[in-house]
Amino acid sequence: MVDRDQAIEYALKEAKDGDVKFIRLWFTDILGSLKGFAITSEELEAALTRGMGFDGSAIEGFARAEEKDLYALPDPNTFSLLPWRPRSNAVARMFCDIVTPDEAAFKGDPRWVLRRNIERAASLGFTYYVGPELEYFYFKDSTSAEPLDQGGYFDQDATNQATDLRRETVLMLEELGIPVEQSHHEVAPSQHEIDLRHTDAMTMADTVMTYRVVVKEIAQRHGCFASFMPKPIASFNGNGMHTHQSLFKGGRNAFYDGEDVDRLSDVARHFIAGLLAHAREITAITNQWVNSYKRLVPNYEAPTFVSWATVNRSDLVRVPAYKPGREESRRIEYRAPDPAANPYLAFSVMLAAGLDGIDKELELPPPSASNVYDMTAAERNEREIQSLPGNLWEAISITENSEMVRDALGDLVFDSFIENKKIEWERYRSHVTDYEIMRYLPNL
Repeated sequence: MVDRDQAIEYALKEAKDGDVKFIRLWFTDILGSLKGFAITSEELEAALTRGMGFDGSAIEGFARAEEKDLYALPDPNTFSLLPWRPRSNAVARMFCDIVTPDEAAFKGDPRWVLRRNIERAASLGFTYYVGPELEYFYFKDSTSAEPLDQGGYFDQDATNQATDLRRETVLMLEELGIPVEQSHHEVAPSQHEIDLRHTDAMTMADTVMTYRVVVKEIAQRHGCFASFMPKPIASFNGNGMHTHQSLFKGGRNAFYDGEDVDRLSDVARHFIAGLLAHAREITAITNQWVNSYKRLVPNYEAPTFVSWATVNRSDLVRVPAYKPGREESRRIEYRAPDPAANPYLAFSVMLAAGLDGIDKELELPPPSASNVYDMTAAERNEREIQSLPGNLWEAISITENSEMVRDALGDLVFDSFIENKKIEWERYRSHVTDYEIMRYLPNL
């Protein structure tokens, strides 16, 4: 990555050459909601050097009790034209770091949280790469979960509107400079997936935020609605964000060992062990919504137990099969996260859990030899296989006592996140649902 002065020069030139009039300055709150405001091209140079001020007290998790002046400092490396906007008086976007008036990093900024964990990995000589698989649904509108198509896994239907939407989305992502590996129809009706080519965690977190905007933008332009809700339809698979992860050291994949039977290095095994050891603690971050736990149930291809395997896709951690000559692609897949998570925080806690396993040289238990769901409860207890949290409240209660997660997020984000999730749970707990009305009202 070029230094900041060169990147600023590049961004200014691109804005001028691209006839850019407006620049959207993007950042996220602690829940991963995209926030931002627009400036004109005349203000771009000042924004890049000094930042643009805003009221932090209005942003979820940034400040609560008092006014707090904050500044959005654009990252010039993230400058990109928005291809769905007009070419004349064009619109660009940049992701921002949030800083205080004295130009210090604001510790409530999720981007800062991820950067701090990346720097910890770098201090150990590692670069953290991720490649998420984000699933989503196309619906006819935003008020009901009526599917746009009735396709199934890998179905090819050239007459299907959803197929055209996915195609247009891929083309627009590529216009934004986001490489796409593949796209396909998923298992559930109207469920789709576009897989992004792996890259460093910060670039990928920015990319995930952009991806979600593009998917929704294309759907809206064609009169339908796209949703990353974890489980919108009870009787079908939910949306996952299976996250492929690897560490590189000195330009080489630190997860690869040609002498190991599974081609996994000690670093990889300790990393997996760390993920397993802290899986229950990080679930509130990787699966942060009440609805997230409607997905993490048996029989819908989502993990519910803390286990790993080299083949079985029901386990929390899967190690994809090794292909000779592909040493650089040795990786592990963590299958719990959903695409409605805050990617900056989700990547942070997964990395922190893995690094803790490396630091402590945690021993990796044997892989699951059979489907975990086929085991009896006694068999799982004998193998010390734990369950993931069954609901948001259980997840919050576990995370609240995790020093590892607190260290990974920092006190400000950790405390604000926990407080926010407790409020969400209380609202959910006290809400009378349609199910209760239909089930109980006629009979009680």
